[in-house]
Amino acid sequence: YETFELPNGLKVLLCSDPTSTSAAVGMNVHVGACSDPVEIPGLAHFCEHMLFLGTEKYPEEDSFAKFLSANGGYNNAFTDSEKTVYFFEVDGSIDKRFSEALLRFGSFFSGPLFTESATGRELNAIDSENAKNLQNDIFRLYELEKDRVNSDHPFSKFFTGNKKTLLEGTKRQGINLRNELVKFYESYYSSNQMSLAVVAPQSLPQLRKYVSDAFGDIPNRQINPPEDKWAFNIQPYMAGKSKIPAEKSIVEIVPIQDLRQVTITWPIVFSSKEERELYRLNKPDYFVASLLGHEGAGSLLSYLKEQRWANALGASDNADLSDFGTFEVTVELTPKGLNAIDDVCEAIFSYIQMMKTNPIPNYVFDENLQLDELEWRFTTKGQPTNYVQSLVTAMDKFPPSLYIAGPRRVALLETPTTLISSDQPRTSFKSNEQREILKSASTDLVNRLTVDNSFLTVFSKSFEGQTTQNEEWYGTAYNVKPVSMSSLMRWKNPGSFPLFYPRQNIFIPSEKGLKVNKKPKKVDQKALTFEEKIKPIPPPTVIRDDGDEGRWTVHFKEDDRFGKPKAFLIFQLLTDELYSSPTKAVLGMLYQQSAGDKMNEETYDARLAGLTYDSQVLPRGVRLTFGGYNDKLGSFAAYVSSKLARNLDDSLPKDEEEFERYKDNLLRALSAFNVKEPYGHAIYYSSLTMQPRNFVYSNQQMVAALKETSLPELVDYVKTLWASGKGEALLQGNINKKEALDIVASIDRTLAFKTITPEQYPKRLKALPLPTRGSDRAVTRLSISEPNLSNKNAASQITLQCLQTSEKAHVLIEIISAIIEEPLFNELRTKQQLGYIVSSGVKGVDQSRFLAAIVQSNVAPAEKLTSSMLNFLDSVRDKLILPLNSVDIELYVKGLVDKRLEPDKQLAVEVTRNWSEIATGRFQFDRLQAEVAALLDISKDDILEFWDELYNSDSSRMLVTEIVPRAGQASSKEPALSGNWKILGMND
Repeated sequence: YETFELPNGLKVLLCSDPTSTSAAVGMNVHVGACSDPVEIPGLAHFCEHMLFLGTEKYPEEDSFAKFLSANGGYNNAFTDSEKTVYFFEVDGSIDKRFSEALLRFGSFFSGPLFTESATGRELNAIDSENAKNLQNDIFRLYELEKDRVNSDHPFSKFFTGNKKTLLEGTKRQGINLRNELVKFYESYYSSNQMSLAVVAPQSLPQLRKYVSDAFGDIPNRQINPPEDKWAFNIQPYMAGKSKIPAEKSIVEIVPIQDLRQVTITWPIVFSSKEERELYRLNKPDYFVASLLGHEGAGSLLSYLKEQRWANALGASDNADLSDFGTFEVTVELTPKGLNAIDDVCEAIFSYIQMMKTNPIPNYVFDENLQLDELEWRFTTKGQPTNYVQSLVTAMDKFPPSLYIAGPRRVALLETPTTLISSDQPRTSFKSNEQREILKSASTDLVNRLTVDNSFLTVFSKSFEGQTTQNEEWYGTAYNVKPVSMSSLMRWKNPGSFPLFYPRQNIFIPSEKGLKVNKKPKKVDQKALTFEEKIKPIPPPTVIRDDGDEGRWTVHFKEDDRFGKPKAFLIFQLLTDELYSSPTKAVLGMLYQQSAGDKMNEETYDARLAGLTYDSQVLPRGVRLTFGGYNDKLGSFAAYVSSKLARNLDDSLPKDEEEFERYKDNLLRALSAFNVKEPYGHAIYYSSLTMQPRNFVYSNQQMVAALKETSLPELVDYVKTLWASGKGEALLQGNINKKEALDIVASIDRTLAFKTITPEQYPKRLKALPLPTRGSDRAVTRLSISEPNLSNKNAASQITLQCLQTSEKAHVLIEIISAIIEEPLFNELRTKQQLGYIVSSGVKGVDQSRFLAAIVQSNVAPAEKLTSSMLNFLDSVRDKLILPLNSVDIELYVKGLVDKRLEPDKQLAVEVTRNWSEIATGRFQFDRLQAEVAALLDISKDDILEFWDELYNSDSSRMLVTEIVPRAGQASSKEPALSGNWKILGMND
């Protein structure tokens, strides 16, 4: 790593990772929607969109996207309240190409064009993006949260923007929108208010030169941080100054989904920049949230569940601005809890009262430090784009020495005036003084969590038809009313409840238990050669094989690649009895919910200490997965499997009321399908057509079956879960062969299932073929009415299915996807402005692959979307494939080769890939290397021949799935019901 400032004041953080082939870059411009002119809501967001549409050096509107697509990359951006973050990922192994990517990206910030034509067209994308969010509860709630802020405070603005604010509003006021865009850019886009992070395989000196060349000419306008105009000058919350009252008030909201929840919010207002920075360094919200949000014995959630009032609870910070933040406790309510909100809130304030009167024990801080430092010590590489976003965000909030550690560690102060000076992991506080700093900060936060300083938000469908107000931008129906005096007095003087601080965590691994058995071979800090990368990774080996009619086939691999004291244990009992009907499928889901809920309190400490488990009922049986630090993983797996398989009462509802609670949860989760976005419905119905019965049931079938289920049925079903089957297992990580066999033997004794014969093995998934187009080039259409009457967006997906199973076919369809991805986006979104969501990609069902293109629109009906996509696909051969030269093809091939040969960053990635080969029965552990070999042999003729077969031939398999809204500009004639369709099963 290296951090420095360019002469123009741009802050830079470089990370050289020679073992990687991909590179990622992020730029944080320290200005966001809070700086929108009052008369033009959404201008910052619009500016973000416009920077992608041509620059002085690269005037073509799709120039950057086209370049990235040809080099295995992609880009995106988002606008927040006080920042706008741009980022991209690209193949970084070719210096010249990567340096060009930086030059192109840098031109965004030194010379964007803001052309008149692009400005007019991109308004449609903004409006479509806003339309996409209108039926989203997260956006709806966010807008109401901002309505409770002082209307003079910039956080109260409408951030997204739409045609009403950016087009109609500016015209009405006589404002030239393009001039305002340029003015906004010139007022705020200054290098001294930007932070850049680069993660790439090049050396630090190389990266420094590339960065200087690409970003050195961004103008430094010597501007002050935008928040200087308002932070600490305008009170965020002030009685009588907001659209909706905040303190001591309740807002009752009708949600889109069937949600039931209550949130208590406390504003945390800072008086100075120094106070804000101290809060960020001490993170008192982290410690307080760990207590209020605890889920173990004696916790707030435990008590609320005991009273049958709650399903779940969460505590965390929410708003995060320069002059204030918010702290929240949210409770997901049962129907009984919805009628007992006063009681729920009293319990929350009772726990807070306990924290005020009984000081938080030292061990709470000690354990949080230990757990946090364990994660820091054994952190693994993740997605580079996520990492650069995290880095540039931290560069805005922390001093250079904490750019990396700031968001990832606690106890960032050693003394009240001294930052931590080492990146070495800690097992304890350096001194009592250091712990006291955090205790004092946490006490200060707890003291702010008062009844008078709080406000409530309640979500429930029960408010439907009883509301009196509608929010301006999303139309959310709501009521607002003051908290009654009797409730306020009750919460200020809460009764005594069986609430306690968490017990000490016995699952934190010991230092001895963190020993790594096999250290990875030291690799020089250089990029691996192609020959080294193409060499297959040693696969797991079978260490126990009881035969086809025996109990177990056990695969094992001791880790020697990642050097972490972690392991994964996967056990699957193969049986075809558990998913053979919609009723059995929902009984399996009810069991998962019941078992997870009943086991949660007992396993919560283990989860905090990095141990995880998951039980899943699947079409081919039931699976148990365990992961985490290997020190106590074996005993944890034995304990959990015993609870699940032997002590059935510990994983089943104890009475009808509890059963109905789980049933209600699942029914609401399934019903949430109806309010998904139309493009989500298109994807769902398309995939449904390619998967046989017994592997997937429609949402409608599941809902109908769930409504008829009973507790006795669930009890009988669970008795069959572990009764018989064939065991398959994979144990991989920091354990040796003997330990693995001992763990399997322990699990085997616990499950004690009867064996089955090979004839009783469940069938494997096989993709159903889509209809062929035939000589008349007919298109099979699946047209469905959008189930959410309020959603005015149409969507269409075109699916092209390839049933070939060879590596060559699999890589050819990915090359086609890479070729069409950017031109499809450019034609349908940028040029035709059909909608905000335009995308394409490849997915698989078993060994088949399918290429899908999808568009969602609030301005064009589904039929128009389909015809536009078909017109585009008709032109692919002549416009996109025939003009390809050898260099173009090499670039597409290289991008796909590099993705396959990019070294695994985490043990979990290799484990998941290995288990996929085992569970599907393919056992092709060198699949990636085989596909690379196929890629290296691809010619232009191969691509043309494959495209002709996939799209242009009589035998091509295509499905068009259209979602038709009932109202709005994109609506069209409601689809008629059709019959004579047969649902195929695995044996059909």
